[in-house]
Amino acid sequence: MRKELSIAAGLVAAVLSGRMPAAEDVSAILERQTQSMLDAISAGSSTIWDRYLDPEAVYTAEDGTVSTKAQLVEQIKPLPQGVSGELKATDFRATVLGDVALATYVADEHEVFYGHQLHCQYRTTDTWRKTSDGWRLIGSQVLALRTDPPAITLSGQQMAEYVGHYTLGPTKVYEVRMKDGGLEGQESGRPAEVLRAELADLLFVPGKPRYRKVFQRGPGGRITGFAERREAWDLVWMRLP
Repeated sequence: MRKELSIAAGLVAAVLSGRMPAAEDVSAILERQTQSMLDAISAGSSTIWDRYLDPEAVYTAEDGTVSTKAQLVEQIKPLPQGVSGELKATDFRATVLGDVALATYVADEHEVFYGHQLHCQYRTTDTWRKTSDGWRLIGSQVLALRTDPPAITLSGQQMAEYVGHYTLGPTKVYEVRMKDGGLEGQESGRPAEVLRAELADLLFVPGKPRYRKVFQRGPGGRITGFAERREAWDLVWMRLP
């Protein structure tokens, strides 16, 4: 027993003195492995993904498709000529629960697409499992982070056409009014919100890129209402007299 205690004390002393490295923080390991996987996407190399993906891994892409390890590894190929870019893991956070770890980060992508600069971001949540070979990825879900579209400037006359009250039902009224040289909208019982134009008759609220207000016109050109659109779904608000 005395011998074992002496050995243990020696190991602790070695770690504290810097002669022996302490076990690396799991979060740092996962962040390093994640970045190497992102680098492999830009390089078009599937080797790293084949190494770090668990055989039973399930990967859900930003478009909703679900891939197995074999399917995902097959998809990683060199970028076509004229396309280049890099991905960096930012805002990386990990929670370790024994032999399982949950990590979330933003994949910040800068891409050159045939001479055009593109910038996209993807919020990714990964589940890792500790194995005899190290930490392996068993599940991943990717969400594309949306941004507001560019806004155009409308004339005062154009903005005045949208001013009015619109109804979705007896207790749902939305008012569009002009304020401080722009447009403002407010649903009954809710705070006012800034309205900007993506195109004529296509308005949006900054910070809500999933939604559009598609204004509709009658035969004479007067606005009769608007469709509040979220992807393929419309809520149609009719203009009050």
